[in-house]
Amino acid sequence: MRWIALFDSGVGGLSVWREVAQELPGLPLLYLADQAHCPYGVRPQAEIRRIAQEIVRWLIAQGAGVVVVACNTASAAALYHLRERFTIPIVGMEPAVKPAVSRTRSGRVGVLATPGTFQGEPYARLLARYAHGVEVIAQPCPGWVEHVEDGCLGGPETMALVARYVRPLCDAGVDELVLGCTHYAFLRPWIEQVAGPGVDVIDPAPAVARQTRRVWEALGAAVDEERPTYRFVTTGDPPRFRAQLRRLIGWDGPVETAQWREGTLIG
Repeated sequence: MRWIALFDSGVGGLSVWREVAQELPGLPLLYLADQAHCPYGVRPQAEIRRIAQEIVRWLIAQGAGVVVVACNTASAAALYHLRERFTIPIVGMEPAVKPAVSRTRSGRVGVLATPGTFQGEPYARLLARYAHGVEVIAQPCPGWVEHVEDGCLGGPETMALVARYVRPLCDAGVDELVLGCTHYAFLRPWIEQVAGPGVDVIDPAPAVARQTRRVWEALGAAVDEERPTYRFVTTGDPPRFRAQLRRLIGWDGPVETAQWREGTLIG
């Protein structure tokens, strides 16, 4: 069996995993949460490229036939680099600027993402290609990734943290909000509540899942029903990851571990 493998710095990529699982029900999915390095958004681009390259090598050794970089920061820093070095199909994330620009009525679009995503060359190319005649406001959201990782999803603390970065965009006249980090999908109910009914929130995960399906079908890969359908692996704390899986996607099965040793992923 060839796995469809997804990875992220933590649990954010589970928002992509659930879309892929829905788009390709029953197919074998392997998810790696690199929680030893979470969050990626504050790390230098070169470091993220080294981490991502080693993770993809490890996933291929596990039998991955398709890799989904379920992380906007890693996609921005490393996607082209990975495609140059590996021959298997690699699907990545990018902020949904194109559909946001096509839908906006006010001519102003907000992108919520980590600093690492905004610093990457792919984001600059995305704006150059699609943002003609539209103001695209980049809004970093410090603390959001950590908030999702900590499982603090609800209550006044979550609402205040979301409002800190969403309300100024709405005050500026934004009517389209792009989720440029996979972690942020788990904050969507609060983002929509703060933004109000006049603002659309766009999550690229469904489009990524559809692209993953196209890539998988093009491979004509088979499924071995005798092996587990899903595998979840963390480079961090397994009990914590298990609790996160239960809370975010309702998974209550086993969790595996992998470890970093001198820049090499083992497990």
